[in-house]
Parts: sequence; C-alpha cells; structure tokens
Amino acid sequence: MKNLKLPLLVMAILLSACKKEVETGILNKSNFPESTTPLKDAADFPIGVAIDFTPMINNQQYREVAQRDFDGVTFSYHMKHGAIVRDDGTMNFTNTDALVQASDNLEIFGHTLGWHQNQNASYLKNFSGIVIPATVNLIQNGGFELGGATNFNNWATFNSGNPAGSATITVGTGNEVRTGTRSMKVINPTAYPGNQWRVQVASDLVPTIVGRQYTVSYWVRALSAGGSIRLSTQTSGGGEPQYQGDQTIGTAWQQVNWTITANSPQTRILFDMGQAANTYLIDDVNFSEAVVAPSGAQIVTRLDQALNNFITQIVTRYKNKVKAWDVVNELFTEDGNIRNNNNTSTTPSDVLVWSHYLGRDYALKAFNYARAADPNADLYINDYNLESSPRKLDSLIAFVGELKRKGAKVDGIGTQMHIFWNSSHAGIDAMFQKLAATGLKIRVSELDVRINPTNKGSFIFDTYMEGYQAQMYNYVVKSYIKHVPPAQRAGITIWGISDNTSWLYNNGRDYPLLYRADFSKKQAYGGVLDGLQKR
Repeated sequence: MKNLKLPLLVMAILLSACKKEVETGILNKSNFPESTTPLKDAADFPIGVAIDFTPMINNQQYREVAQRDFDGVTFSYHMKHGAIVRDDGTMNFTNTDALVQASDNLEIFGHTLGWHQNQNASYLKNFSGIVIPATVNLIQNGGFELGGATNFNNWATFNSGNPAGSATITVGTGNEVRTGTRSMKVINPTAYPGNQWRVQVASDLVPTIVGRQYTVSYWVRALSAGGSIRLSTQTSGGGEPQYQGDQTIGTAWQQVNWTITANSPQTRILFDMGQAANTYLIDDVNFSEAVVAPSGAQIVTRLDQALNNFITQIVTRYKNKVKAWDVVNELFTEDGNIRNNNNTSTTPSDVLVWSHYLGRDYALKAFNYARAADPNADLYINDYNLESSPRKLDSLIAFVGELKRKGAKVDGIGTQMHIFWNSSHAGIDAMFQKLAATGLKIRVSELDVRINPTNKGSFIFDTYMEGYQAQMYNYVVKSYIKHVPPAQRAGITIWGISDNTSWLYNNGRDYPLLYRADFSKKQAYGGVLDGLQKR
C-alpha cells in the first residue's frame, strides 16, 4: 500500500478519533464476545437472579436459563406480605410453594420480611385499628395541566426585586412529563451561587392553620447532573418565610418532601432554582396537612403481633430451603431519615410504614423474630441508591451498628443497584468500600442497568448503547471484587432474566437485563462474565 501523505489537520482528526476509541472501549463492538460459560461457573461466590411466578412456572426456556447460568434465585414478589396474607389475616402459600418447587435445584434467597410496600395493607390497617385521614391537596393545578402554551394557572413567576436574568418558564411535554401531559419546565442558563431566590416560581396563597404541620412534596429532575433546587414560603399574615435546604437534583425523576409548621393563615410555596445553571422539570406538586395517624398502645401491640406472625410463619415454613433473608427492606429515605408517614407516600393501597408506628425498634423486632424462627439463617438489611446517596448509606451503616449493639443478629447488608449506564464509578467504589469496612457480608441484592433513564420515546437500543450497558455491568462486578474481601462476598443477584420481563421494560423503552426476549445473551452478559473471570 502506498504511503499517502495526509494533511496535518486530517491526521489530527483521525488520531483524536482513535484516542477516543481507546479511552472508552465502546466502539469495539466485540469487547464482550458471546460465551457459553455459565455465570455461576465463573464466580467463587453466589450469582443469583430474580424470578417471576408466571414465566418460571410456564416458560421452559426461562426456567432453563435460571437453572443453567445461576446458583440461586430471589422471588421478585411471592415471598412478600401482599402475596401471602389474605384479607382475614390467614396465609395462602400455594403459589409460593409452587415457585419453591420449580426452583428445587437452586438456592433461594428470601425477599422480603419487612417492607412498607407490597403488603396487604388493608388487612394490617383494619387489624390494627388504623384510620389514616384523607389528605387534601391545597395546591391548585399541582400537575401543571391547566394553562396556556407558556404559562400555568395558579402559578406565577417572581421577578420583582430579584430579576431572573434570562431564565424562562415554559411547559414540559412528552418525556419531560412524569404524569399527565404537562410539567413545568424552568430553563436557567445562569448560575447565581448562594442566591437560589434569583429564579422563583410561586403558587397561589392557600389557607393554612397556624401551628399545624404541612408537607410539601413534588417530583423533579434536571436535564444535566448537578442541579440544585429548594422550597421556600411566603405568607400574607406576617409570618416569617421558611427555607428548605438546597436539594441536589440528578437526571432521574426523584420525589422531594418538606414539612413545615404554618405561621400564617395564608401561605404560598415557591420553587427557588437560581443556584445552578440547568433545566428543571417539576411535576405532581402536593401541599397538604401532614398525616397524623392515630397511635396508642393497642395499635402498636397489634402491629407488633402481625409482624411477628408473618415473619415467624414464613421463615419457619421455608427454613430447610431458604438460608438467608432480607429482613428489613428500604428503611431509610434519601436524606438518611427513618421512614414515617410524613416522609413516605402513603397513597398506594399496599403501603403501611411499620416504622411510623413501631419506631426505631421496628427493625430490631423484625431481626429478633427472624432469628427466633431460624437461628441458622443469614439475616440482611437491604436498601437502594446507596451508590448515589451518601447520607442514606452512612445512616444505614450507623443504624446497623446500633442494631448489633442492641443484640440483633445482622449478618449482612444488601445494596439494590438499580443504576444507569452512566452512573458514577466513584460513587460505586465509595459505596463498596464503606460497606466492606463494616466487616459484614455484602451482597448486590438487585442489579439492573437502565439504558434509557430519561424514558425517551425515540430511543434506539443499538450496538453502541448495548456496549455502554455492558461496561457498566462489568464495572460493578469488578468494583465489588476489588473492594469487598472474599470472606464478605455474599453474592450478586441480577434483578430479572429477559428484558421484556423486567419491571423497567416500560413497553419496550428500556432493556436493563442480560438477555433479550428470546433469551439470547446480550453484551451485558459478557460484561458480567468478563468481570468475574478477570481477577
């Protein structure tokens, strides 16, 4: 071949392109080649997968994949309170028994004994005498559905005395909406450090009763990482304004809650977004009197009895098959506080927040009941977003220490990693390092990788995006092995088998797992396998 002399500019462009490929590794489509090696054969710790009832019972291919590639399974639903407890308090184990039988040659991890969701909450509330008062949203047009093409009924932009520069407030549509057809879209191109008030959107004044508590909740995401937002109040009756601390906002929808004590007969809420240049999407705003459910010794006693009864029956029934359990699941909010009815949505019919009634000792009770039912089982506490929420992670670790000082048998910590293809590597590493420092067993309890986290309707899952996803799976496995000592590695569980059966599938808008709908392996499978093999 002739030695062609290229212009210097062309050569520079080519070299730059080559450098990018070397740095990312993504443009190499064969980075994680197809392999017939089962994941379980590549690891010296358990590799598990979450399974659902219908495909595990009725689909031979689904069942064969679980048995071929994995050591064990976690039932995504059929060991939860809502799957077993009937409206009269009796327990129906028929489907759970069938799933146990279908998983006969696999280890089973028990999930989950204590959670605020996926329960027969109607039974629990009736049994305990709990009546949760209905809440009235004082905010008009909290979903931003009413208004013109660029404005919203019952909301106003506050620029008098605090000019917002070139910030614009408009209507979000399409994938910029959480529910309904519209959201509020705030575009702030200029950062005003320390001056959140420079960009404000305010609600109408609403009636409030001085001295009573009110909770504001809303959903928000930013189009770029590193957003910042806060709530504040204004009044018409002389009460001093109140300010929420700055909230760091990422690119995925997240719910923010703030509780205030009213100091005026009329109050309005304001969204303050001047701190960081970004585009913010806000939806589903609620401002209501804080829920105060009845308490008392009778309610506490009956809920304690219901908790003990469920844990004792299910752990005893499967003690010869299930050797480890998630005892307490998702106890903490993102700010590191233990859940209660004010910082957790109680609207879904399957929700009852145990810790609101039983307090901090709810978890201690649950661990003690599980140990009494099966002293030999490993017992875990489990939570999510630990790789992206340091406050939650630190609170969880501190609380585990508190439980152990009180005599609880806590053998390990589970981290649910429902992450994105571009989640922070540093956050993942820091999480595993902190978890490993506890000396407890550490397991990745629920792992999947979203490839379309902003839910774009036009998204195409091409070879390059598949490569990005595979590299994130690969990184998680390698970070786990690097930072968690062998004696503490309790395993990794992939949260589902085929993309189309994932809880994140969203009618074909996301493909978070290791297998396609036809059970062929994706690059993600190779990414996990490569991470397990290269020590």
